[in-house]
Order: sequence, then C-alpha cells, then structure tokens
Amino acid sequence: MNHFAYRDGVLRAEDVDIAALAEKIGTPFYCYSTATLERHYRVFEAALPSGTLIAFSVKANGNLAVLKTLANLGAGADVVSGGELKKALAAGIAPERIVFSGVGKTQAEMQLGLDAGIHQFNVESEPELEALNQLAFASNKRAPITIRVNPDVDAKTHAKITTGTAETKFGIPWNRARGAYAIAAGMKGIEIVGVDVHIGSQITELGPFEEAFTRVAELVKQLRADGHLISRIDLGGGLGVPYRLSNEPPPDPARYGALASRIAKNMKVNLILEPGRLIAANAGILVSRVVYVKDGEAKTFAILDAGMNDLLRPALYDAYHEIVPVAEPAASAPRHRYDVVGPVCETTDLFARDRDLPELKSGDLVAFLTAGAYGAVMSSAYNARPPAPEVLVNGGEWSIVRPRLTDDALIALDRLPPWLEDQTR
Repeated sequence: MNHFAYRDGVLRAEDVDIAALAEKIGTPFYCYSTATLERHYRVFEAALPSGTLIAFSVKANGNLAVLKTLANLGAGADVVSGGELKKALAAGIAPERIVFSGVGKTQAEMQLGLDAGIHQFNVESEPELEALNQLAFASNKRAPITIRVNPDVDAKTHAKITTGTAETKFGIPWNRARGAYAIAAGMKGIEIVGVDVHIGSQITELGPFEEAFTRVAELVKQLRADGHLISRIDLGGGLGVPYRLSNEPPPDPARYGALASRIAKNMKVNLILEPGRLIAANAGILVSRVVYVKDGEAKTFAILDAGMNDLLRPALYDAYHEIVPVAEPAASAPRHRYDVVGPVCETTDLFARDRDLPELKSGDLVAFLTAGAYGAVMSSAYNARPPAPEVLVNGGEWSIVRPRLTDDALIALDRLPPWLEDQTR
C-alpha cells in the first residue's frame, strides 16, 4: 500500500495536490510520502523477531530527510561508502546501528567506520580483511566483522542485480568461507561477530531466500564447531516489490519474516536485515511533463522533460515503471500506444515501449510510480541536465529536501586551469 491516489480528479501524495506542486516547483521532480515510508517500515518490523536490526540500505535512497524519517522509527543503516556512512550519521542514525558493506572499501573509508564505532564491517574478501586488521590494530581497536559468503544460490532475478552466485565480485566463495574465518581468528585487530549473506535484489520468490538462509545456518554450526563465536547473522535484503499494477504481489514481509525467524530459531543469534527497495520504492514517484507528442511512421512518441539522467533504471535494467497521468482520466477517455521517451541525446533514453496510456498531449503531467528506490540516487547531470529535485510530503505539508541545481550552478562546479582562463575572455 502507498499513499498516492486520485482524489477530486488529481493525483495526490497524501494530502498534497501533485499538479499544484508541479506548478510551484517545476518538473521533473521526485516526491516521497512520509506515511508510506513509515507504514512500510512498521510492517517489515512487525514481521521480524524482536531485537532484529533493520539496517536500511542507503544506496536505495540516500536523501537525508528519508533517512531521518526512518531513523526516527529506529532504523539503522547499511552503507557501502564513506559518503553513505557520513549521510547516515548526519541523519541521526547511531553508529552502533550501522553496518558497512561493499567490495571496495578504501582504507580511509574503513578508518571512518573504526573511528565512528559502527556495529560491524561486512568483509567481502581476504585482502580487505587484512587491510582492516592492519588499520584496526594500528588504531588500538578491534573491528567487529562478519564475512560475506556466497551460498551459490540463483536469486532468479535480473542478471545485473544478482549477487550470490559462485562467480561474482561480491563476497567470498562458499568453499573458502571456513578458511577465511580461520585467518580472521588469528588477527589481533579483528573480532568475529557473525556471518553475512546477500543474494541479490528484487527477488520475488521465497525459495532462493530459504535455500541461502539454510546454507548459512549450516555454516554457522560448522564455524561454531571450529571455535568461532557467532552471535549475529546478517541476511541482507532483496525482497522484491510489485512494479506492475496487474501482477501478483511478491511475498509479503510477514512470510519473509517467518522464514527468517524459522531459520534462526534456536541458533541464539541476533538477526540483521538490510531492506531498501521494500521500504522506499513505493514511497516515491517521479513527476514529469509531456513536452511533445510526436508521430512517427508507425509509432507515436510521448517526449517528456524527465530523462534517463533522472531515472536510469529502464535504460540500465529494462526496468518497468507504471506511468499514470496526474489528472485522473475518465473511464471513457481514449487510449493510445506510446513510446515514452526523454530528451537525452541517446536512443536508450526510453522509459516504455508501446505503452497503452490515456491520450496524452503537450503540457500534460505524468507520474512514474514505484520510483522511490534507485531513482534519484542513480541520477546524473548527463547532457548538462541538472538532476530532478526531491520533495517530501507529510500529510498536507511538503518540503523540498534536495533543491534543483540551476544551469549556472552546475556549470560553476567546473574549474578552468590557469592556462585556459585568459582564452575565455
């Protein structure tokens, strides 16, 4: 459930009129719903054992206002860079509720985590383990770690968001896991606290989760038999969300939580989950305006003012987003098939092909649904197009939580070297 719905003939975010908002701040823009963020977090929390650390995946949506909203509910954070770590701290998330994932942590980033006193590092390779040990020992600290292991499970999701198979840059292969823990146990700057697994994203079946979690439970028994103190299992994230209104919904959080609870039963471990998309995706929309409707030989193109620089997922993953008019169409309104495209000078700037939509005309507003995760965070300034701003609504209130850069402000980020400055005058 989300809080975007038609009322009085116009799409609203909670009690905020999207059309009126577009007139005030211009298009394109992202709009997030506080009520949806809060509801999704609470539903997920209720599905899990008491004491589970829900570490929101900052890479899904790193806006400080979104992070602060979730922090107020008790959320922790899963971060994959020093910048995300700083964002989580700036949003008021306590260091002891932050886990640091990612395959390429630099020494500077690991030092940030050590100095902050984060909950744990999810180590993804033997070289990273050695580097972290050296830093922690030199800092007179012991770094709490899990090792991310690949259970070699097919997540049955898009190839570009599968992370738990045998040959992937993420984690340590299954057959090297016990050896890696043995190495870690001999390091003076390392404290082994648990096991980490994450098999992918937008997973819509429980089967791959059950297979992976069962393998991890077996590994925990083996590691404890080897003498390691395993007190935590980080099960990652990855539960999918419905992007198509006509599709059957993916497994609900209650079934997922029951699975996690059953696997961890009697193991005497604290669970950590890293949801991102599940919390944020349906809490956000991208609002855009039709610039032109162009007739081709066999196709009709709806050309929008939002581009792939604003919402990359369709170009990168062939991802599907429902597109709806902001003005509620009449049930009898004529419909047409459109290729919905952006203004970016790339053929791949295509949001939807042959999409059946109510008739569109220049100036109409449309909204991309389920855009609150992996939307604004993946935006860029390609074609010198400032990324879309972000807005958070709360009931009838709204606030710009990331402003739109002007063209001049974007250009001002560049610097000319001294030998070129005189040539521009």
